[in-house]
Amino acid sequence: MTLDAPYRGHALRILATVAIGMAAACLPHGAPRAADPALGAYLSSECVACHLASGVRVGGIPAIVGWPQEQFVAVMKAYRDGHRDNPVMHNVAARLTDEEIAALAAHFGALKPAPQ
Repeated sequence: MTLDAPYRGHALRILATVAIGMAAACLPHGAPRAADPALGAYLSSECVACHLASGVRVGGIPAIVGWPQEQFVAVMKAYRDGHRDNPVMHNVAARLTDEEIAALAAHFGALKPAPQ
């Protein structure tokens, strides 16, 4: 079967869409995606209201600038899941997805504390 010229391009676009969808379906579910530090920078304004962007510890509020990403993710998920007790942090973390937590970890992990 041959397609007339006007329909040939349409058929190729459909085939390409199907091929891309099939390729995506073959990826392992839950495959880790690279964290987006730009998204983390965008989301960080709420964090730095208490956890200063300078990386200086204030009172009982720990500095989070320069934290190892794995530690940041583990702590945030522990707050989100109720394994760590702090009402403010629980409320903040409860609104974050895994992708957003990873992005925040990438952002804060890449920052260096200001010299004191």
